[in-house]
Amino acid sequence: MKIIKYLFFLLLLVIIGGAVYVATIDGEFQIEESRVIEAPDELLFDTVNEYKTWEKWGPWMDESDDLIMEYAEKTSGEGASYSWKSEIQGDGMMKTEKAVPFSSIDQNIVFITPMGESKSDVYWKFEKIDAKKTKVTWGMKGEQSFMEKAFWATQDSSLTQVLRPMYKRGLEKLDSYASEAMKKYSIHVDGVTEHDGGYYMYSATASSIAAIQEKMTQMLPAVDAYMKQNNLPQTGMPFTIYNTFNEEQGTSIFSTAIPTKDKVVTPKDSDVLCDLLPKQKVVKTTLKGDYKNLKEAWEAGYTYITQNGLELNENSPAFEVYRVEQTSQSNPAEWVTEIYIPIL
Repeated sequence: MKIIKYLFFLLLLVIIGGAVYVATIDGEFQIEESRVIEAPDELLFDTVNEYKTWEKWGPWMDESDDLIMEYAEKTSGEGASYSWKSEIQGDGMMKTEKAVPFSSIDQNIVFITPMGESKSDVYWKFEKIDAKKTKVTWGMKGEQSFMEKAFWATQDSSLTQVLRPMYKRGLEKLDSYASEAMKKYSIHVDGVTEHDGGYYMYSATASSIAAIQEKMTQMLPAVDAYMKQNNLPQTGMPFTIYNTFNEEQGTSIFSTAIPTKDKVVTPKDSDVLCDLLPKQKVVKTTLKGDYKNLKEAWEAGYTYITQNGLELNENSPAFEVYRVEQTSQSNPAEWVTEIYIPIL
């Protein structure tokens, strides 16, 4: 009986000693990973802010094939939430506590484990590097309960060592998801229609075809500034008129323009002028997507003209209207450009 008492006493000492050891372990933890992604901060913020996108890039999707996602009525912004169930990953839920466009997102995450509920704070930071690059930081911090500390004390790896690769993988998948999202585009030839025309303010230049987009970004603000300085109303979306376009030589003379209500007489030395776009019959083609796909959209319009036996109006230049453009929409896949080719 004495031996049993000694063994019991020894076991009690081990339990007490283990409890004291676990109690002295610092339970605070923080995991954080960052990645520079070639995508606008607005696009990345909107992607993370909408929980329904998470199943497309969430790193845990690689770890479990039995994950069942359940969404609340609100899935983006403050108060949004979703939950999941999985025999492999366990159950849990996440809720957005704060969202500052397009800068940061704060969330709460709860893991339901055999040791009880484990609650932590999740945070996102979006640091704009330039118009096309963003540094994204994804982190989680919290404090482990006594039982959680006891569990991880028996493991070969710590909680942060286990989760860090998952966070890194998540940012890699977010990068790929954003890249593919920006590549999506569609081209639709709307067919023959009539364009109403009208007066417009413009600035013209000659350049290589390759430099057109860069030149446009410099010229359009000048036209816009002139109109604001002179209180001229803008009656439509900006557009570009291709006065000449020589693919063989790789050159073009073009005008960057903004529609206005009436004819405007400008000073002789002004770089911004006024002209009238005539009312005319055109073939209209709509591109939804990045400007990289404009060449394909123009070709679709000209192919339509050839296949339908239509005749080009050589005396009237073709033009494109930026119905939804990059200053109002960060995702190139959402840009809408209308192409108008005059015909007789």
